[in-house]
Amino acid sequence: MSAIEPLLRLLNGPRDGALLRFSLGNELLKLSRPAEAAEHLQEAVARDPKYSAAWKLLGKALLDAGDPTAALAAYRQGITVAESRGDIQAVKEMKVFARRIEKTLTAP
Repeated sequence: MSAIEPLLRLLNGPRDGALLRFSLGNELLKLSRPAEAAEHLQEAVARDPKYSAAWKLLGKALLDAGDPTAALAAYRQGITVAESRGDIQAVKEMKVFARRIEKTLTAP
């Protein structure tokens, strides 16, 4: 049994929240299921818009799912959130990821 099944059982219950959705998204990414991961990570940031780690993972999931434009938007929002929270390491990481995407999007 994977780590996903116990997490899925918690959905739509009293423990369903940003952390559960983040955890589920993380596990789905580990299983190379980025589109599904992105859905749960989008729900995580909807429930807690100040969850900088969820923004960072959402960017990765969207990029892995083949949507670099949406990934860039997630990273940019995550940078704003992380800066407001003083999460310097997350800001640095997301800026690196965002620059990589910007380079690929503007490449001829």
